[in-house]
Amino acid sequence: MYAIFVTIKVKPGFAEQFKAASLGDAQGSVRDEPGCVRFDMHQSTTDPHTFHLYEVYENQDAHMNAHRNAPHYQQWRATVQDWFDGEPQRVAMTSVFPSDAGWRAQKPGLLNW
Repeated sequence: MYAIFVTIKVKPGFAEQFKAASLGDAQGSVRDEPGCVRFDMHQSTTDPHTFHLYEVYENQDAHMNAHRNAPHYQQWRATVQDWFDGEPQRVAMTSVFPSDAGWRAQKPGLLNW
C-alpha cells in the first residue's frame, strides 16, 4: 500500500472551517474512492492550527490520479487553499503493517460515521 502523512498549518481563525471542509474530503475519499483504504484527520494538541492527515491508498496512482481528480478533493482544495499558513508538508511511505489484506478488511468500518 502507498501511504502519505500530510501536515497542514492553517491561518488563525480558520481551524474550525478547515475541520468542516476536511471532514467532507475524508469521508468522500473512503466512501467514493475504491483505491482509498484509510483517511485519518488529526488536530494537534499543542497548536490548534496544525492538522495531520494520514491517508492509505492501494497504490500511488490511486492517490495521485483518482484522489486528486475526485470532485470532493477538488472542492476541498478550492475551499481551503487560501487558509494554508505555508505549504503543506508531505511524507510518502510504503505501508509495512497492516498487510494489504488487513487494510482492505478495515475499510468497511470506516464508513460507519
